[in-house]
Amino acid sequence: MARTEAGAMEGKIFARAIAIVFIAVALTVTAIEMSSRDDGPDAPATRDRSIASQDPLAAELRRCSGIGEAGPRDPGCLKAWVESRRRFLGQRDSATAPAAVAPTTLFPDLPASADPIRKEGGRADVTAPAMQVEPPRPEAR
Repeated sequence: MARTEAGAMEGKIFARAIAIVFIAVALTVTAIEMSSRDDGPDAPATRDRSIASQDPLAAELRRCSGIGEAGPRDPGCLKAWVESRRRFLGQRDSATAPAAVAPTTLFPDLPASADPIRKEGGRADVTAPAMQVEPPRPEAR
């Protein structure tokens, strides 16, 4: 029986030694990984500075996000947001954008004189609402 107790004791010591080695390796790997992250050239702060130097709109948007509640009242921020929205939506500049198309008539096959929405001169009356006839209701008995 003494032999089995000695064997069990050696197994516990061996398991503890393996656990200590495992923890030491994990700590070493963590330390190496943390030190290599600091030296990386693609840190976010570095990327932000390089983007801002290439695009003045990005720098202006960053400034606007940093000024907080004053941003919506700042004319520079308003212009930057309009330009950012224009770029995002893929719209052209207002100078090169096509002119707005005039609204068409409700009944395009009828001459302008017969169109109930059109008035003299061919211009639509935008002040008066279109009249709709109410369908007849059945009489209550």
